[in-house]
Parts: sequence; structure tokens; C-alpha cells
Amino acid sequence: MLQPTPPRVLPGKVCSGFPESSTTKQSTRVVPRFNQSRNDPRAARLLALITCALVLIAPPAYAQATDASTGVTEPAGYRTDNYRTPVPSTLAGAKAVLTPEAAKRLSDDAHALFVDVYPRAPKPPNLPASTVWRDPPHRSIKGALWLPNVGYGVISADTQSFFDTQLARLTTGDKSGPVVFFCLRDCWMSWNAGKRAIAMGYTSVYWLPDGTDGWEEAGYEVTNIEPVK
Repeated sequence: MLQPTPPRVLPGKVCSGFPESSTTKQSTRVVPRFNQSRNDPRAARLLALITCALVLIAPPAYAQATDASTGVTEPAGYRTDNYRTPVPSTLAGAKAVLTPEAAKRLSDDAHALFVDVYPRAPKPPNLPASTVWRDPPHRSIKGALWLPNVGYGVISADTQSFFDTQLARLTTGDKSGPVVFFCLRDCWMSWNAGKRAIAMGYTSVYWLPDGTDGWEEAGYEVTNIEPVK
């Protein structure tokens, strides 16, 4: 007697350049830290650079100042390709660019909203009826909310509406509350999403460029999360 053919199970795949796990080996951007006292010449030099450039306003309770540079300049608009490449060390209009340690303090002290913008794999069209589509598990910072696909350089009207609606709901309409955007390390999507939120009128945008990778490496908790619907 012939046995029925079992359905094919296809795991979801994310966009090109994005690994399916945040533990996949990535290039590491080292962010040195130093004493921020007024007698430290490095701190004074950094403060002067920030004041002149007007690209970073860092509250002393949470900001982790650094004079390191990735050598990457902020573009005038959004990044639209090669999302998994080195990112700038700045985000114009943001409150601060955070290290994982600073982000953890912001989470503990200010109960900031953490928004993961890692892209979600689209279901391929024209799959056979017997195919079972399963999204891969997504590891993220515990307590974060996942708003997938809002970090692409060009987004549809539907995706923009989703971003507007969900961010307003998650912040209860308060555009002054702290919101931390992240993805993986060296991920332009988190930079794009932060820039987009600033353009939408959010005044306390923070950026965690080391993302889930840096958070986990610092020993903080990660877990599987589902996208916000």
C-alpha cells in the first residue's frame, strides 16, 4: 500500500545578508570606554567634537562617550542596500548612541521601550499546497518588541502605517519617552528605523548599534520573541 507523501517543511529565510541567528559570527566593532571626569583630556576633546558637530546629545546618566570612529559617515538619507556592513558611530538627532551596558541602565532606570527591527522572512509565493511554512525562531533582548521590516531604506505605505500605529500604541502616544532601536551588530536597519522615528517626531530616540549580539555578549538575557501584529 502506498504511503502518503509527507508535506514539505520550509524554514523561513531572511533577506540577503541577515543570518538566521544572532549568534552567527559577525565582525566586531570595539567601543573603548574611559573615565569621563572633567580632568580627562579625552573626555574634554570628545565633548568639544560633539558640541561642534551637533550630532549627538548624550544625557550623562546613560551616554557612553567614545572617541572611536568606524570611519563610516552618516548618509543624508536612509541606507537602501548592503544593510549588514559597518555602521556610523552617530545618529543625528538621537539622544545617544548606546553601548550594551548603557542600554541596560536605561532599561532598568528609565524603563525604556526596546524596539527590534530585524526583518521578517516573507512567505514565498506559489508554494505547493502541501508545503508547511514556518518562520525561523528569532532571538532578541528580553522584553523587546519586534517591529519587523520598518528598517528598510524604502518602505511601503502599509509598512509606514504599521510603524506609525504600533509605535504610537507602544509609547501610549508619548513621543518624548525613551525608545531604543536595535537589530544585530553592523545592521543599518536599526539606524534607518531610529532616523525614521526621529523624522516622525520622537524626541528621545536611542540607538544600540551592537544590537542583540552585543547585549548577549555582555551577559544580558535574550529570548525568542514573536513579531508585533
